[in-house]
Amino acid sequence: MEKISYPETKEKIVTFIRSSIQSSGATGAVIGLSGGIDSALTAYLTVEALGKDKVLGLMLPEKGISAKTDIDDAVEIAKILGIDHNIIEISQVLASFSSAIPVFDRNVKTANGNLKARTRMCILYYHANLMNRMVIGTGNKTELLLGYFTKYGDGGVDIEPIGDLYKTQVRGLSRYMGVPLRIIEKTPTAGLWPGQTDESELGVSYEMADRILTMLVDEEKKKSEVKSKFPAGIVDKLAARISANEHKRIAPQCVEI
Repeated sequence: MEKISYPETKEKIVTFIRSSIQSSGATGAVIGLSGGIDSALTAYLTVEALGKDKVLGLMLPEKGISAKTDIDDAVEIAKILGIDHNIIEISQVLASFSSAIPVFDRNVKTANGNLKARTRMCILYYHANLMNRMVIGTGNKTELLLGYFTKYGDGGVDIEPIGDLYKTQVRGLSRYMGVPLRIIEKTPTAGLWPGQTDESELGVSYEMADRILTMLVDEEKKKSEVKSKFPAGIVDKLAARISANEHKRIAPQCVEI
């Protein structure tokens, strides 16, 4: 993986955020703070770009699912940065969905997890619309390439400032920006159900995934060449995810008439 200059990368992202807000006519930003590294880094960069008075952080936990430590970490990030923040517990909204949908099945993890992510997206956009602000995404390049996000959920945003940084680069830039170490070293999770972690779902560590994706995508190596350096099954799995989830990375398609 190509090494990046953290000072230059920071300035590029800060400039991108600032120019995106200015060109849209928006007056600020709304960010969902999960207590994880991606949202923390994004908040640091957004405050650098706009100033603390123009950034709102929203914590959107689910009772019994979201870890208290994650909520506490998200609140601490908001306090460190000096931004306005609110905690909105989403269980009541999810209960309304479950009672209104006749075929609702509590045992279907993916569909229910996606519903939670889309509920959070709606709340973020409601605040953004009220305040004439933009919703700032927190997805990184690893997640975006693999489709490891919910379409119109955490993928429903206006801009993705760290979307061209692999997860390992996110960790490096976070250290440079001064994000608290315990957040940088925390086990990544979307927090959609008890015990869920990113790497257990992906079946590979972020470190290995980033090295494989660099070869497949950035260097355009053939799969056979990548398999000479990494387990064939993992290479095939990641390549399949890139292909299967392409629809998440592009605008909805239509038939040309």
